[in-house]
Amino acid sequence: METNDKKGMARREFLKRLGVGTAATAAALTGCDSRRNAATGDRTAQGEIPTDRMTYRTNPKTGEKVSLLGYGCMRWPTLSGGSARDGADEIDQEEVNRLVDFAIAHGVNYFDTSPAYCKGRSERATGIALKRHPRESYYIATKLSNFAPSTWSREASMAMYRNSFKELQVDRIDYLLLHGVGMGGGMKEFEARYIDNGILDFLLSEREAGRIRNLGFSYHGDIAVFDRLLAEHDRYRWDFVQIQLNYVDWRHAKEVNTRNTDAEYLYGELSRRGIPAVIMEPLLGGRLSNVHDHIAAKLRQRRPEQSVASWAFRFAGSFPGVLTVLSGMTYMEHLQDNLRTFSPLDELTDADREFLEETAQALLRYPTIPCNDCKYCMPCPYGLDIPGILLHFNKCINEGRMPSSSRDSAYRQARRAFLVGYDRSVPRLRQADHCIGCNQCVPHCPQNIDIPAQMQRIDRFVEDLKQNREF
Repeated sequence: METNDKKGMARREFLKRLGVGTAATAAALTGCDSRRNAATGDRTAQGEIPTDRMTYRTNPKTGEKVSLLGYGCMRWPTLSGGSARDGADEIDQEEVNRLVDFAIAHGVNYFDTSPAYCKGRSERATGIALKRHPRESYYIATKLSNFAPSTWSREASMAMYRNSFKELQVDRIDYLLLHGVGMGGGMKEFEARYIDNGILDFLLSEREAGRIRNLGFSYHGDIAVFDRLLAEHDRYRWDFVQIQLNYVDWRHAKEVNTRNTDAEYLYGELSRRGIPAVIMEPLLGGRLSNVHDHIAAKLRQRRPEQSVASWAFRFAGSFPGVLTVLSGMTYMEHLQDNLRTFSPLDELTDADREFLEETAQALLRYPTIPCNDCKYCMPCPYGLDIPGILLHFNKCINEGRMPSSSRDSAYRQARRAFLVGYDRSVPRLRQADHCIGCNQCVPHCPQNIDIPAQMQRIDRFVEDLKQNREF
């Protein structure tokens, strides 16, 4: 590719200033609405979905068969057609029921929720939908999500735990997790949430009594916490552990986020001890279903009948120590696409693994901000829609649609599309220019993003576009 012409030089200088590298192109576009595209961007596979071909894994403790596709209940649909993770709209219970019915009819039996999901409404909606089915037909996973210091006391944590039974309408929890260990304050915070208040000892006694059938934890960030909990496996006897695993994080986690640990290490440590792994973020916060267009073309060329997302799910599901792979499915088309992937699972070949490693290396040349849309940074005390801002920015990079040098012929169209898409994705009063740098969001980010710095960078970029400044 020619790189020494004046237009190329101007473009490289612009991208250097922006901080996104030379890989993002300035292709013309009609819009960059990240929220809409994040939900519907990946082309799904077509064809009949079998009801009796789901792939199952065996829980070594109980012998029960768990569907390899697990339903993540973080993104239940709302009456307005969006996701309850994104706003305060009322959950569409009828649609939740329909999704749950379809999932169970096609072999899904693992449903993962939390008191924190959908702004505190997920457990209730999940419980209502599942209560309509025989109790033996599904397994419920929920979490002790005592993130806030106000919930660290023994009384507050126990109240949260007991409320989960009420909301889910059950007398036992099949899989209970200590939620987000390693986040924020690392070991000190973990001890305050679970050790100093005696809550972990209490949960161990609840497991002994049968009200918790399997006890584990979900890991985020601080490897010292992960290593300590596994070092004490003889004491706690973890029944499962939830980790972030995908074909980028397998060997390149620190290239995405310096705080993260390669999934190859995490999975290897669990496998060595015979602890089943539950997989979160198989799509890396949706980024592996909304990859750059030329990468998506290569994935589709290799398996034309399958979606881009299916590659990531096949990667996560192909490890024998994986019990289930979670997917937060707001829409029926995503549920159906994932069912096709796992009914049955076509495990990766060695050649497939090599191809995905090459794909991961190609993706790393597109330096998006590593936001997984977990919303742990929210709510912002100043009203910013932090995930919405970052998702729009990433979406435009992934699609090669960042407005580049004003000397480029496509610049005007790309500039307008970025700004219009920004206003569509994020209300103006919630955009990056309203960030005051209070840093309250930073300790809550599992990906260790310097959010205020990114807000300032994006705000400068947007202001330059609005002023039509020369690059």
